[in-house]
Amino acid sequence: MNWPWGYPMRRLMIALVLTTVSATAVQAAPAMPKRDAFAAAIAARHDRTVQDLRDWIALPTIAAMGMNVKEGPEYMRKLALDAGFQQAKVIESGGVPAVLAMLDAGAPVTLGIYMMYDVKHYDPAEWSSPPLEGRLVDRPGVGQVIVGRGAVNQKGPQTAFLAALQAFKATGRKLPVNLVLIAEGEEEIASTNLPNVVANPEVAAVLKKTIGIIGASALQNSEGTAGISLGAKGAVEFQLIVGGETSDRYPKADVHSSVHARVESPAWRLVKALDTLVADDGHTPAIDGWFENVQPLTPRQKEIIANGLKGTSEAEAKAAVGVGRWINDEDYQTSSERLVSQPTVNIQGLVSGYMGPGGKTVLPGRAEAKLEFRLVPNMTRAEAEAKLKAHLLKRGFSDVQVVVSGGYGPNQTDETAALVKAQQRTLDKQGIPYRLIVRNAGSWPGAIFNGAPLNLPTGQFGLSRGNGAHAPNEWYLIRSANPKVAGIDEATLAWVDLLYEVAAAGGKKK
Repeated sequence: MNWPWGYPMRRLMIALVLTTVSATAVQAAPAMPKRDAFAAAIAARHDRTVQDLRDWIALPTIAAMGMNVKEGPEYMRKLALDAGFQQAKVIESGGVPAVLAMLDAGAPVTLGIYMMYDVKHYDPAEWSSPPLEGRLVDRPGVGQVIVGRGAVNQKGPQTAFLAALQAFKATGRKLPVNLVLIAEGEEEIASTNLPNVVANPEVAAVLKKTIGIIGASALQNSEGTAGISLGAKGAVEFQLIVGGETSDRYPKADVHSSVHARVESPAWRLVKALDTLVADDGHTPAIDGWFENVQPLTPRQKEIIANGLKGTSEAEAKAAVGVGRWINDEDYQTSSERLVSQPTVNIQGLVSGYMGPGGKTVLPGRAEAKLEFRLVPNMTRAEAEAKLKAHLLKRGFSDVQVVVSGGYGPNQTDETAALVKAQQRTLDKQGIPYRLIVRNAGSWPGAIFNGAPLNLPTGQFGLSRGNGAHAPNEWYLIRSANPKVAGIDEATLAWVDLLYEVAAAGGKKK
């Protein structure tokens, strides 16, 4: 008989013995009782867990569109209460509200949990099934997956965490740790008001009591290797705008294109401004002083990256983003180092003039570029914003309006932190291979917890896998065809394991 990740029962029994021995070595940490009872409770609730995820997918909160900004936090509050949190309340942020929830298990250790309940936009015409349906489909070579907006980013992994709390209720077990949950509805617009939430005295007081903050993710690859994230790039989202609203040299609305002979074009002006932001290669940032505070990778970080590439497929990595080569035709190691160490200036979209069928002889009255920066240590959001504005002003682009919609700096946690060690023990005891991830190229607002005044270790944890975040046909794995890769039930059980390992840390942060 094999247990859910495909390891023999004999190994499972050895792992259970090791878990008990390790836990009893720390007096304050309770031993995990009857792990098979948790597994059975999780399996019995499988259909309900999947339906919970489908129901959550059906209610999208999209901050940029003002969609479900009241319904989203209230639904998140109810999810927390149903999972076992004794208190859960909506916290006003100045924008889309957040949710603060607390679970007091009478334990000596408190863990902070970060969640996001918002999702990215979607165009139903681009999807193979309705993006809010949460359809279960068989993906060849992968298994049964759920397709829907937010499936992997991050409602699927977060549902696995909540299902772990349901397993404690079903087995009548008390959690080995206390929990503080902070959930926001603006992650997809760079957490515009999360600093306001964390600065709330009530929120700050309970967060300061935690061992650290961890978010749910899906960090296994197709071969079953899990990931332990040590950090993430920061992100700043903004718009550059040129038009009648920024200068009287441009028309207030679209006009006949013949007047371009004596009227300046907002579109061309924006293009000229954008061209100064990167070098001629089209990707190296050229903003004045941009690399002044960029911290290069250490030899140890390069070693971690090299070790993490072992057993992974470069071809699969390229296929995941639909390319045949990396920048400058770099090798896998070099491009992987670039991925985590290079700050970026990215154009998300350009909006100006007529974009319908055929042509239309107009001079646009307005042009807008939507951009984002990805920041690495030791850059800050304030620094990036100031340098961008100074760069444009120095080149005479005073008519280019800069509107920053949200952002935060990078976060980084040392690999020796207790929160990281708890994740390593969780995976080691179940024989699951893993790699350390120096820094996620994608961003999450860990810096708001990682930096002053909280200065907490941060991280992301989760088995299973998925793809398509921010893209059509986003999916998350429910039942795996590969015994080495976790489905949602196995990902749920891993959260149970982790909570006991965090308890074994005994309140240590570093």
